Amino acid sequence: MTRILVVEDEVKIAQLLHDYMAQAQFSVTMLHDGASVIEELKAHSYDTVLLDLMLPVKDGLTLCKEIREFSNIPIIMITARVEEIDRLVGLDLGADDYICKPFSPREVVARVKAILRRYDIADTQSLQNLICLDEAKYRATVYGQQVELTAIEFNLLKILSKDPGRIYSRSQLIDQVYNDHRVVSERTIDSHIKKLRKKINGIKGDKEIVQSVYSVGYKVELV
Repeated sequence: MTRILVVEDEVKIAQLLHDYMAQAQFSVTMLHDGASVIEELKAHSYDTVLLDLMLPVKDGLTLCKEIREFSNIPIIMITARVEEIDRLVGLDLGADDYICKPFSPREVVARVKAILRRYDIADTQSLQNLICLDEAKYRATVYGQQVELTAIEFNLLKILSKDPGRIYSRSQLIDQVYNDHRVVSERTIDSHIKKLRKKINGIKGDKEIVQSVYSVGYKVELV
């Protein structure tokens, strides 16, 4: 299910967005200030952020800039300030779209769907001939070369390649790969990653596709 993070300090507006997004079959999480937005995005996977400009603790423009330092997640900024300079600054910092209050909740849903479609197309184009995953057959093709992977290795690659450049901690990988809540050590993840890296690193010359980030976790780099 598509996951949406709504960051809006006006509780009634946040709830209105939540209700309309949920009706559109989106899973929605709400935050009412800017304090824990970065932590939330680093800890969990989301597909779009609806980000209010004027927030307590940390404002939307600052958050947008900080998010762009580690993620390319679609960001729609929401504000009651309609000055053109705010709009330009917001988009220059990496926002994908801008909606002014008062707004129609249906329009917001439509904007979210439109952005998700654009990102799906862009992802398909950017990943074409790079990493293709056939989940029905657990078959992976990396830079045009088919690679035999175990189920765990396949799922690790799927998670890491969903957001190239994003660093996943070992605990995040454990939570997403072993969703039956079994007890798994970080060394087990290290072992699977080591085998995965051995199979696909080197397919593209000396390029390291799956990379280890010292003391943090792992990421995939495609270009």
